[in-house]
Amino acid sequence: VQLQASGGGLVQAGGSLRLSCIASGRTFSNYAMGWFRQAPGKEREFVAYISWSGGTTYSDSVKGRFTISRDNAKKTVYLQMNSLKPEDAAVYYCAADRVPFREYFSDRVYVDGDFDIWGQGTQVTVSS
Repeated sequence: VQLQASGGGLVQAGGSLRLSCIASGRTFSNYAMGWFRQAPGKEREFVAYISWSGGTTYSDSVKGRFTISRDNAKKTVYLQMNSLKPEDAAVYYCAADRVPFREYFSDRVYVDGDFDIWGQGTQVTVSS
């Protein structure tokens, strides 16, 4: 099972990027997917989550600016990032939930341990 993330790059503050993550080797539609990020010198932090049924959750820092979506036919999860800020700069990782058909709760806090497969990361740099 593999996840391949792409779409990172350099963008000016206020700009947009769309990250993609293609999955292989597992029934993609049965699993929730998440995006995390890690800035230099900081711990990896949760960004967004989309359940197998389409429910979404965002960190407070990106709510209203980022949108997570999925295309099960393409086995791909996306992260549309708008109104980017310098503090959004980080390596972004996609991850697959370890539990198939996990029940979705909008107020649940998602942590690294909820996910068992991780992509290689894609760098996002935001210039001010």
